[in-house]
Amino acid sequence: MKKPRILFAIVLTFVVFSSINVANAEDYQVEFLLRGTDQDVTYDFEIVFPENLYEYYTDKSHMVTAVNEFSGFVTPHVFEPVANRIWEINNNDEDFANSVLMIVHQMDYEETTPIKYPVETMIDGKGDCDLFSIIAASIMKAGGLDVVLLYYEEQTHMNIGIALSSPPQDARDSAYHLSYDKSQYYIAECTGENWIDGWRVGECPPELKDVSTEVISLEGIEQLAPGQTSASFTSLESSILSLDITPVVSFQNTDLNLRGQLYPTIENQNITFYASVNSSPWTVIGLVSTKPNGYFHYLLKNEFSGIISIRASWSGDNQYAGSVSATKNVTTIPLIVVELAIFVILLGVAGVILIVITKRSRNEEIQIEYW
Repeated sequence: MKKPRILFAIVLTFVVFSSINVANAEDYQVEFLLRGTDQDVTYDFEIVFPENLYEYYTDKSHMVTAVNEFSGFVTPHVFEPVANRIWEINNNDEDFANSVLMIVHQMDYEETTPIKYPVETMIDGKGDCDLFSIIAASIMKAGGLDVVLLYYEEQTHMNIGIALSSPPQDARDSAYHLSYDKSQYYIAECTGENWIDGWRVGECPPELKDVSTEVISLEGIEQLAPGQTSASFTSLESSILSLDITPVVSFQNTDLNLRGQLYPTIENQNITFYASVNSSPWTVIGLVSTKPNGYFHYLLKNEFSGIISIRASWSGDNQYAGSVSATKNVTTIPLIVVELAIFVILLGVAGVILIVITKRSRNEEIQIEYW
């Protein structure tokens, strides 16, 4: 009877892990000064990062074995709310790009290894050429611009190239560009701590002109992350997103009820659900809108098996910072385990029947011998 004990241990392990939830965390806030098309107006720009998102990137691999792998650190999905706010103060792609450069030009330069994801760098508030370039590329890509990373091996330097709809008008020198894949990419230097008079799109440091440059396309960028930043030109109020899932233990191909509430209680807000199956990368598994009281309910057809980690995320708005719920772990027992359990039970029943029949036969033989 060891097999039933083993099955019980497996199920018990699943249940224990499914009861572990990651608590809600506090947000990180960073602030920048920003100008747009109207250069006479300066904005206080605040970006908020959910701590769960920061933990997500610190836990990811930071290994780079080839230059083209730098593109995997570009994360436009995370910065879509940031790009949307920056577009509100700009009328064209050149001004938008220069506003993004103002952000990285306000960060402290410090040689940094290993490479980091943009969320990590912005929270740290410091980095070097490759980290700043990856931040700028992430925000510009999120804003719809065609961007590439530019690597200068001999100079051990990196900046970016931007394909604009028309040649730069604000460059204080002849606009410098390189051609790649039938497009012209204007140089955008991301280092320098002068955000007002720093490098603009089309301006290239003299030591980088006419040198060997490797273009890194953004085909390998991260397409999705379990959350997004929030951004506003005024201070953002905090938001809270709760999430409950029932049942916490179920069989494969059964439904899971995902319920929760958004505070503030705003209706018609998109709540995105992400899942990590047995520690695999996060993927989007559903989207639902909040009701007038901020409540939401989503019925998930659970085709996964094992330990399923699920989060809910709200990207925020102009008044409230976005938030990510606590991570809830649920256990889905594979169908093969159910089938094995049934087999073991049937085998046990057959064994009992066989024992009963054997005993009965022996008793009958004893009775015959007695007579």
